[in-house]
Amino acid sequence: MEIQHFPFDEIPQFSERDIAYTTAHPELRDFYKYEVNLAAFKAVFEDKSKENTNRKALVANLKQQHQAFQPHEKIQQQIEALARENTFTVVTAHQPSLFTGPLYFVYKIFSTINLAEQLNAHYKDYQVVPVFVLGSEDHDFEEINHTYLFNKKIEWQNDEKGAVGWMKTATLQSTLEQLKDVLGDSDLAKTLYEKAERSFTQHETYGVAAQNLVQELFQDYGLVVLNMNQADLKREFIPYIKKEILEQPSQALIQATQEALAEKGFSSQAHPREINFFYLSDQIRNRIVLEDDIYKVLDTDIQFTEAEILAEIEQHPERFSPNVVMRPLYQEVILPNLAYVGGGGELAYWQERLSQFAHFGVNFPMLVRRNSVLWVDKGNQKRLEKVGLDIKDLFGEVEALIKTYVQENTENELSLKQEKAQVQEIFAGVVQKAVEIDPGLKKTVLSEQAKLLNAINALEAKLLRAEKNRYEITINQIRSLKERLFPSGLQERHDNFMAFYLKNGAAFFDTLKANLNPLDKRFLVVVE
Repeated sequence: MEIQHFPFDEIPQFSERDIAYTTAHPELRDFYKYEVNLAAFKAVFEDKSKENTNRKALVANLKQQHQAFQPHEKIQQQIEALARENTFTVVTAHQPSLFTGPLYFVYKIFSTINLAEQLNAHYKDYQVVPVFVLGSEDHDFEEINHTYLFNKKIEWQNDEKGAVGWMKTATLQSTLEQLKDVLGDSDLAKTLYEKAERSFTQHETYGVAAQNLVQELFQDYGLVVLNMNQADLKREFIPYIKKEILEQPSQALIQATQEALAEKGFSSQAHPREINFFYLSDQIRNRIVLEDDIYKVLDTDIQFTEAEILAEIEQHPERFSPNVVMRPLYQEVILPNLAYVGGGGELAYWQERLSQFAHFGVNFPMLVRRNSVLWVDKGNQKRLEKVGLDIKDLFGEVEALIKTYVQENTENELSLKQEKAQVQEIFAGVVQKAVEIDPGLKKTVLSEQAKLLNAINALEAKLLRAEKNRYEITINQIRSLKERLFPSGLQERHDNFMAFYLKNGAAFFDTLKANLNPLDKRFLVVVE
């Protein structure tokens, strides 16, 4: 494998906000607590040590969750370690996407695992456990019900409503058959399919099944997988639920931060509500709103007085599901966490939360940008070499690349730049003479100049199109390369990891494990 690195700000597929945070632009500095480097973790350890995380409840719940699986001994040791005051976590999180969904699901995990290892090597007085939080409370079924493997969409059809983690796995049988057909019958295909089949047929609910699959794939690396939709854990969050529902502080705090970000040219990521909780029950996850002093669950007949909703929170905290505004706070309350590892969009909404965390008295974690990776297989690398391109050439817009390619390889002169300069020179003289006779003629002369220049530009475009026809095969190859390596803008946002695992086996994971380092703020390209 050949490993290449590119400066993060040279990748046009990343947003302006993403680049600004990753490259530590000073305009964003007021919106996060810690600089992103190894030395800064000293302060994070000290700050998080002051909080009273209920480690006993956390460990007991993790043990209970893992009774449904057969966890590696290393995982059991990691869970036990969390009972000790000198053990902390670094976290990443994602929805339970079908068969892990896009590649960045895996990149998040290896970024987090490797960050934990770096901290363990550097800070000997502490132990750090990598944790993957599975967002099983989400109800956005359309976002998690599909994945792309070899450009084929594998999709789960299901009529259930509410939290995706509570949906029944019985409806996944045809989806598993789709997966089996696409994977093929190689030894590696059988191994991958057996892991998926075992996970989604041995567990009744989708959240537990998805948790099992992630556990199986990454347990050798010491990754602990946590489902936060647990009554015991939400009991630790009761004071925060009450404060948010009764006092509703988050909306104003976050809107003020969003306004401050807007003044610096950065748009908002999430829309805070007056109440940032859903009511969670069988087949429903609907917003809670306050109308005429009555707390109502939208699109249902469920409603509470203030006294009734306080009683409901005390008796059934598991029924109160945080939205994107409150979920980070919940995570940091129940975990002894140092850092959140995420993509650009995720970190952007975390940057809107600093004052909210301060208001609730919870330490704000370090925000670490996960690694972004482009994997170039042997076939595509040969195609690149055949057309004489480097991978960096494909970062930009494909039509601009094709134009440059044709201009650099043609033997004909396609540019009419010299002719346009001559026209401008001639008309400069005409303008001068016209103004001497009648200043009002200047506008007319300039209009005629513009018409002529537009005509020359059109001719220039026709010359380029005609020359492109001579390079039709190569141009189609360039378009194909762009589509293969940058689907949906970036490969990591589209393709499933299984396609790469099938070709490379354990070497795919080994390469990621050896080269992903979220403290290295560069774009990573792996060439087979």
